Amino acid sequence: MTRPTRRLPAYRAMIVAPQPEAAEAGLTALQAGGNALDAVVACALTQGVVDPAMCGLGGLGSLQIFDPASGRNLVFDGLSTCPAASTPGMWQHLFERECSDGYGYVLKGGGNELGHTAVTTPGIVRVFGDAHHAFGRLPWAELFGPAIGFAEDGWIVRPHVAMMFALNEAGVGRLPYVEKLALTPDGRKLYLRPDGTPKKLGDAVRNPDLAETLRGLARDGADSFYTGEIARRLVADMAEHGGLMSLADLAGFRVQQKAPLAIDYRGRRIATPPPAAGGIYVTEILRILERFDLTALEHNGAEYVAIVAEAMKIAGGDKDRFIGDPDFVTPPLDRLLSDAYADECAAKIRRDEKTPLARITGDSKHTTTVSCIDADGMVVTLTHTNGVPSGVIAPGLGFILNGAMNWYDPRPGRAGSIAPGKRRFSSMTPTIVFEQGKPVFTLGAPGGAWIGPAIVQVLLNVLDWGMPVAEAVSAPRFSATSDAIDISNRIPRSVQKGLEAKGYEVKRSPLSYPFAAPHGITCWDGRLEGGADPQRDGYAAGMV
Repeated sequence: MTRPTRRLPAYRAMIVAPQPEAAEAGLTALQAGGNALDAVVACALTQGVVDPAMCGLGGLGSLQIFDPASGRNLVFDGLSTCPAASTPGMWQHLFERECSDGYGYVLKGGGNELGHTAVTTPGIVRVFGDAHHAFGRLPWAELFGPAIGFAEDGWIVRPHVAMMFALNEAGVGRLPYVEKLALTPDGRKLYLRPDGTPKKLGDAVRNPDLAETLRGLARDGADSFYTGEIARRLVADMAEHGGLMSLADLAGFRVQQKAPLAIDYRGRRIATPPPAAGGIYVTEILRILERFDLTALEHNGAEYVAIVAEAMKIAGGDKDRFIGDPDFVTPPLDRLLSDAYADECAAKIRRDEKTPLARITGDSKHTTTVSCIDADGMVVTLTHTNGVPSGVIAPGLGFILNGAMNWYDPRPGRAGSIAPGKRRFSSMTPTIVFEQGKPVFTLGAPGGAWIGPAIVQVLLNVLDWGMPVAEAVSAPRFSATSDAIDISNRIPRSVQKGLEAKGYEVKRSPLSYPFAAPHGITCWDGRLEGGADPQRDGYAAGMV
């Protein structure tokens, strides 16, 4: 028999996102004549409506753009900041332990995760505004139409949203989601059933308050979130409930525009967001792995997993020790990415030395992503999040505020400790790959501590193993964010036994597609192909 001919449309532009409504919103912007930046903003605004615990106007994020018209490659850093009222030692006496997945800290009483004291100054709306002002094509107000429509007319709870609403993270040290959804009267009305349980698969959600908030932002611009009526209502609610964030915190927030942190990997340029975002973790791992002939090994075999996992543990330990807000702690990037250090780390792995990455016993995966390439070759990739949602919905505004104070180490004197105005390290790593100066691949992932491991494995799958992007994002993954190696349930038991014979503790996930949810688009020889991780509900939408 002859193999069927592969017939894919010749797409001129493509957007990929974990929510079908959001991908549809981005495609609508492209079809209206918008560019990749317009499409990503429209998509992200809709994500905040239909994945309300994961992201939204009260969140934070990192956006990377390549603009072929100007040749500019920039990162817009909208990671949130500690309110000015915070102090390094304010929660030291409440510290109990680190979350076992490596992202977040457990405090007695949970005030860094639930309620008004958990809220950091949101940055994502300024990212949208600043990036659109610099690179957008469509009018700002036009980008809000789909999000307003879904908020007003309603949307149905999808499988992943239903899973998140019912999530109980007590096992890693975080609170059940139902406590967050039930925190405020608005939350209970929007997201709980009459019996107090979270809404389930197929239930409808209508949010007219959020529709009205979005109309105001569309009309008045991004500044209105930080200095206008929205800001005043947010701060009034903070003051009433003992929150830390002030009007000065909001008015003073600024997005940082930065050059990407870029390395060469086997002849291609990998551009990632610099600290306090997660590019250093990914680039350090790639520098180490470039010293190995990975394709001479069995893909996802025991030897392959062990080598990549050790590189993950080395980079994870370096991240914990050295990486925070570069305005507060200078990261030793030159040393961590140097040939000498990569050689040293590779030699250590070849000697079968295991790098310890213990977590104190005693980032959450609540994030989303979107990537787009348009007909002119503009590439935009965004990862944004609520951190862990605080549960706070200021009366009548319709969106959940972030709970990103959970990310800060309550013990003073550390790279990730609390300080006024400080950005905390985030694993968010929206990435663009260049070949001979042209973008050929873009991807991002939600997934907290698992973002970096997932991004690395998809890069290896595409760049080393030559997988199409849809195959690369759905291939079985593993992760090493502690001394143990976590593996997907689709990795064979023989591989697990091989790793255990090498002395590793191996934890098998019951899930088929665990460890973050990468989404990406490749552009080899001008042909666009997209890949959406199967564990989420989204897809790649192309414009012919």
